[in-house]
Amino acid sequence: MSFTREEMAARAADAGIEWDFLVIGGGATGAGVAVDAAMRGLSVLLVDRDDFGKGTSSRSTKLVHGGVRYLQQGNIALVMEALKERGILRDNAPHLVHDLPFVVPNYTWWEAPFYGIGLRIYDLLAGKHGFGPSRNLSVEKTLERIPTIETEGLRGGVVYYDGQFDDARLLINLVRTAAEFGAVTVNHMEAVRILRRDDLVCGAVLRDRESGGEFAVRARAVINAAGPFVDGVRRLDEPDAPPMIRPSQGVHIILDQSFLPGDSAIMVPHTDDGRVLFAIPWRGRTLVGTTDTPIDDLPKEPRALDHEVEFLLTHAARYLTRDPGRDDVLSVFAGIRPLAAGDAATTAALSRDHTLHISRSGLVTITGGKWTTYRKMAEDTVDQAATIARLDPPACATKTLRIHGHVERAEEFGELAVYGSDALSILNLVRESPRNAEPLHPSLETIEAEVVWAARSEMARTVEDVLSRRTRCLLFNAAASVEAAPRVAEILAKELGRDAAWQAAQVRAYEETAAVYRL
Repeated sequence: MSFTREEMAARAADAGIEWDFLVIGGGATGAGVAVDAAMRGLSVLLVDRDDFGKGTSSRSTKLVHGGVRYLQQGNIALVMEALKERGILRDNAPHLVHDLPFVVPNYTWWEAPFYGIGLRIYDLLAGKHGFGPSRNLSVEKTLERIPTIETEGLRGGVVYYDGQFDDARLLINLVRTAAEFGAVTVNHMEAVRILRRDDLVCGAVLRDRESGGEFAVRARAVINAAGPFVDGVRRLDEPDAPPMIRPSQGVHIILDQSFLPGDSAIMVPHTDDGRVLFAIPWRGRTLVGTTDTPIDDLPKEPRALDHEVEFLLTHAARYLTRDPGRDDVLSVFAGIRPLAAGDAATTAALSRDHTLHISRSGLVTITGGKWTTYRKMAEDTVDQAATIARLDPPACATKTLRIHGHVERAEEFGELAVYGSDALSILNLVRESPRNAEPLHPSLETIEAEVVWAARSEMARTVEDVLSRRTRCLLFNAAASVEAAPRVAEILAKELGRDAAWQAAQVRAYEETAAVYRL
């Protein structure tokens, strides 16, 4: 099947199809469900009202991890499950997931034995899925790994290993994997009404946000995987449905690589608000995060609050020899965590376990969880939804599924490594036209061929789709990405058959979005 939006939208609107599953929400959970179900031979329609991963799934800390903090909370089952899934994900997407050493710096006498013992338990729980053994470090070895660590009072450190990835790139690879198994996947397609027959959910009315047209789709089961917005979808089914989630906002800042040179990250196990803080080398930059701020409203484009930015800058300054200031922030981004509502006093203490809920009319809702466990969440969801749909599919087979782009030594592709096997196609575009090798901006590594590829092969429809998620320019350097926006709009207009007015409107819309990412 061709991976173009035009063909996918036409298939979605085919009134002659009754889908086994309609999946609402194209983030990590929804894409995972689409992959799992399509692999089992079920017919699947996946829709997202915006772009794939527009919400939480492109705004993570970029870690595939067991969760050291959950170990502190005593949630051993969640840690063990996440550590197992971490290993599966590295095997299935080695072009995107790699090992990363983390150093816990020690400044008091008790930290080395305390964290050393805790991280050895972490290793034991990982078992055969371990990424490397933890060990205590001398002051000298700590400085070798983190040359910019604050040295005053430094007594040494503990090193342990977890995984790192590019969340939005993994997501688009998952969507493409689902399509390769026959799923129909459409972005910028919104579910506006839930349909019922004999008081049971039987489909939905969808609105194509590009054409404005609406049409009904029939499905044996409807799965609500809308992340922070699951309660909104549930109220299409039951207007008085009580909230299932307590949303929390997490903020990250991006700094220059010089703040954290080398290939090791810093993990601070206990910040002023009780969260874990990370400073991580990520794609040639330094990522610092995250905060945990309870929120009441759910904006489509969450904005970092001043006190959150100051919190991150203050904590980064405690552990780095060079204190970052607001002028050093290349980009700031906020994501909303759809935490399953509970009785905890703070959102930081809420469980990251996932929750499955089935309404009286049969709407299946999956929420909570985290990126690392997306595959297991999908397996549980498909099993439950198949029962609702009265289907008897084969067992889940995603444990050993090679995700689209799978290649063992992706680093050989240099800056294009995150594309995995697709890097060869992008290099072919460069051979076809020297212009395609031109960088979009002197401060960005992204080349024009990546924009062409995003439009032709990754369903990018807007300048934001390209600069925020198909490439990560908005995160790498928000100001530079704004300067690159007119050229991206020009390339997209040529690829998608748009006019000059569309280009201008796209640039204006992108400037408004990017303003949220700049201090």
